[in-house]
Amino acid sequence: MSLSIVRAGALKHVPHGFFGRVGGLSTGAMAGLNCGLGSGDDAEAVEANRRLAADAIITGAPLASVHQVHSPTAAIVREAVTHSERPHADALVTDRAGLLLGIVTADCAPVLLADVQAGVIGAAHAGWRGATAGVTDQAIAAMISLGASIERIAAAVGPCISRASYEVDSAFTERLLAEDPGSDRFFAEGPAHRPHFDLEAYVVGRLAAAGVRKIEAAGLDTYSLEGRYYSYRRSTHRGEVTYGRQISIIGLAP
Repeated sequence: MSLSIVRAGALKHVPHGFFGRVGGLSTGAMAGLNCGLGSGDDAEAVEANRRLAADAIITGAPLASVHQVHSPTAAIVREAVTHSERPHADALVTDRAGLLLGIVTADCAPVLLADVQAGVIGAAHAGWRGATAGVTDQAIAAMISLGASIERIAAAVGPCISRASYEVDSAFTERLLAEDPGSDRFFAEGPAHRPHFDLEAYVVGRLAAAGVRKIEAAGLDTYSLEGRYYSYRRSTHRGEVTYGRQISIIGLAP
């Protein structure tokens, strides 16, 4: 089955991929490769979709994930656990070869990280809450605790909602500017004279501020590219009851 996979040159020495909705077994409003366990989709279809994606990275490798809660928390994992046992976190890190790390998104920014020399990888789900609270910082700190070096860590930010599609309210803008006045560069006035936030650029900025030197951003808008990606905001604007999630996966070859 043909799947849509975006790969980053910054991570070319590590098995990885940012998946879209193309392919998969889900039908209806979530047709395609829906990998969201909490989406309300048919559970067997979601499990099969996750296996299809995992096998496209490392055939037969176990896939570890977390119960995402829009937090800055990063968990160190060394095995895949049952869905009910997944830690509540929004980033996961490992030094175990043959273990895949996966996070799901639907407008939030997926971030994959690797220090190839140390054999340490990470994956982070960076929505605005997690991103501004420091989820990428905690992922990097967890990687360093396993032997990674900030000078060697490479990072890739996958498809997410673009600034053109991401209108925010004034309260969000004022709060972020109060915490970091320099973040004004991530906002622009939209066509309705309301602020728009550049989540991708913000995440890239956080990674750079943490000391990551090699960063690549996909520059793909999940909201506007309906045929390629699921989007929470697009589904909300249409009044749909639920929405699919795409998965992003990274692993260390066994």
